[in-house]
Amino acid sequence: MSTTVDHLAAPAGARTLLDHDYRQLIDGRLVPGATTQEVIDPATGAVIGVAPVADADQIEAAVGAASAAFGDWSSRSLDDRAAVLGELIAAVEARREEIGRTIVLEVGKPWEAAVGDVDLALSWARHVAGMRLDPVVAYDDDERYVEVRRKPLGVVVAIVPWNFPFFQAMYKIVPALLAGNTVVVKPAPTTPLNAMLLGEILAGVVPAGVVNIIGDAGNVGPILTAHPAVRKVSFTGSTAAGRSVLASGASTIKRVVLELGGNDPAIVMPDASVDAVVDGIATWAFANTGQVCLNIKRVFVPDALYDEFCERFTERARGFVVGHGLDPETDLGPIQNRRQFETVKGHLELAAREGTVIAGGSVIEGRGFLVEPTVVRDIDDASPLVAEETFGPIRSILRYSDLDDAITRANSVDYGLGASVWGTDVTAATAVADRLQAGTTWVNTHFALDPAVPFGGRKQSGLGVEFGQEGLEEFTDPQVIYVARQQAGQANGSRHGNDRGATAGVPRCGH
Repeated sequence: MSTTVDHLAAPAGARTLLDHDYRQLIDGRLVPGATTQEVIDPATGAVIGVAPVADADQIEAAVGAASAAFGDWSSRSLDDRAAVLGELIAAVEARREEIGRTIVLEVGKPWEAAVGDVDLALSWARHVAGMRLDPVVAYDDDERYVEVRRKPLGVVVAIVPWNFPFFQAMYKIVPALLAGNTVVVKPAPTTPLNAMLLGEILAGVVPAGVVNIIGDAGNVGPILTAHPAVRKVSFTGSTAAGRSVLASGASTIKRVVLELGGNDPAIVMPDASVDAVVDGIATWAFANTGQVCLNIKRVFVPDALYDEFCERFTERARGFVVGHGLDPETDLGPIQNRRQFETVKGHLELAAREGTVIAGGSVIEGRGFLVEPTVVRDIDDASPLVAEETFGPIRSILRYSDLDDAITRANSVDYGLGASVWGTDVTAATAVADRLQAGTTWVNTHFALDPAVPFGGRKQSGLGVEFGQEGLEEFTDPQVIYVARQQAGQANGSRHGNDRGATAGVPRCGH
């Protein structure tokens, strides 16, 4: 059984956020919600803060403010917008620990992971603030000058999930602003407080209306995604919710980028050393208590290594310390919310019924949503525990006899977000990685993301990409400027239907 710390006892420091007056950011002003809702610490079940919730009028005001601010913001130079982002980065860094503690208490992450969320947001923002959207010349010859420019879309809605809320809010806001858009942010109902802190920071940095942050009790998303003034939705969440977002935006042909669920496989190659790979696979299987779209969720192991791998993986799972994020010994925090906790309990029942549980298998008694890291072996691929995304600390170890069969099975699900291959012969492992149907396939690592590298899913794991130049350009539409040059013999104008749109006086440089 995994070690459990006393999750009701925490180091010195405030255990509540009730003394903070959290407000929404609408049109440059910090305003209360039309109503409020309590926010709980998922490790204890205790109320730790009160969050504002927007009504229909406030939603309309936020979208209206973003629409009104778009003209001025989009007309600024990219360098001017980047300078504002530099001020935002400095202001966030100044409140790093406050944001981190808020993330611990409302998300449940251990302290190092919570401040790591903030640090990751900062590193991403610094990189994006230095990116460019310069025009690209497609043709420059005697007949034509053709240039592709990137134009901002307008109002962007950023819908943020509860597992990496601050990081994901920042990595949506920053490229949207750099590209010249204005933004309305909707945090998850169970993790809104860090977003309201971000609103306080933004209020002192960006012009009124450029970013708006509103609270949600569960009904705001569909209003925003269907709003006719919204030009793009950047959504991170479940595949089921992503389908609804896509349908909601269809009537106005919104630009939509969806980063959705994953059921990431890891294939252990026949030549792998169990000692060399088990720690990395376990780390990325249970990271954030298994609440990551990119977690390794299915591990395929060859017959010859299966028993040894199961034994070592079980030891690793039992070694994780589960508890409150403010306890320095904690490795894994709670399930973030009651709804997901109930889902995970159903998955534990499936594990006991359809496989052999060799580690964990139980919830941890108390008022919080704590679950033992659980390992299941000898389970069929058809089990929902294997075939569907398991968003919690339950991982299945699957046996294979033939490598081609393992690849086929790894590709058999509807998801295609990430995958990894682990082995000694890197060339052979890379060849297998190339055959896996995933947006990103890693070799001898997993979950290695970079702001310069595009990230997205295949199949039902997403639409469009985030990160990299491609991710920045997702916040724009291309505009082609096509200039037809004066043709030889037509200095005095076009003749007898031979005019191909030639324009006199256009120099070779296109200026």
